[in-house]
Amino acid sequence: MLKQVKKQLGVIALLALTANVSHAANPDIPSLNPDEGRIGEVRRVVDESEFKVCADPENMPYSTSKQEGFEDKIAELLAKDLGKKLTFTYAYSRQGFFRNTLGANRCDVVIGTTSDSDMMRTSKPYYRAGHVFVWRKDSNFNITDWTSPDLRKGFIGVIDHSPATIPMDANGLIQNARPYRIQRDLNLPSSFMIDDLAKGDIDIAIAWGPIGGYFAKQSKVPMVVAPIPEYETQNAKGKEYWNISVGVRKKDKDRMAMIQGALDRNQAAIMKILDDYGIPHVPVVEGDSLMKSYQKYGANKKGVDDKEVQK
Repeated sequence: MLKQVKKQLGVIALLALTANVSHAANPDIPSLNPDEGRIGEVRRVVDESEFKVCADPENMPYSTSKQEGFEDKIAELLAKDLGKKLTFTYAYSRQGFFRNTLGANRCDVVIGTTSDSDMMRTSKPYYRAGHVFVWRKDSNFNITDWTSPDLRKGFIGVIDHSPATIPMDANGLIQNARPYRIQRDLNLPSSFMIDDLAKGDIDIAIAWGPIGGYFAKQSKVPMVVAPIPEYETQNAKGKEYWNISVGVRKKDKDRMAMIQGALDRNQAAIMKILDDYGIPHVPVVEGDSLMKSYQKYGANKKGVDDKEVQK
């Protein structure tokens, strides 16, 4: 079971992977060398006057090298509150990201990670996100859950092996699926699925909320965004909603205490940033974790009504 939990956390981390602002026109992207971060290698000496963030240089709506993303804005807010100089280390959000950035001392803070990540010390959750249904407004669909008849009327774009594929399969919708790779082609923009929806290549998109919500708001083709109901009580592999936190190295207890204070003081401003970017969010569920979901509901069995989970 632990192996399943770690694999699923990795999937969500990929879905889910800014005072003086350091702008980088040509960001220094560290190579993802499998030996980086090993004991004995030369490492950066932490400068406590910096608020040094690990970020992706081309990953809207989260971050860019021009600090255009919502996580960039949250980083800027926290750095200003703490009176620190905001700087960045950039790497693409792919396998090895945490090890080659935070773990290798190239930077000190990850702005968004799952709250129950076992790779780092995490703050109290500052928002909670889930998956969403997105469709073109002119299609006149009415989709509220997995049994909605309109889900069977066209092609459904979905990230392969994401949690949403579990309820899709259980509800006989896999034959409608048009899968997209979880590790995106860097030649394509982050908006690729919503772009395909706008063009009519697919009829419905099932996306991680921050991605679906932001790009639907930016689209010139009017879109509808609807939350996907939680599914973890029927199958923990299909868990759709996750608490999101700031992460630091596990040993950095004092750094986390400092950041937690800034998060607490700026919670209202953070919510405004999320709303300004069209990031769907729901109230945080205290103590929520994937491990608890597996222990309580299991991976392949029916459970209590999911409405109970979303209260």
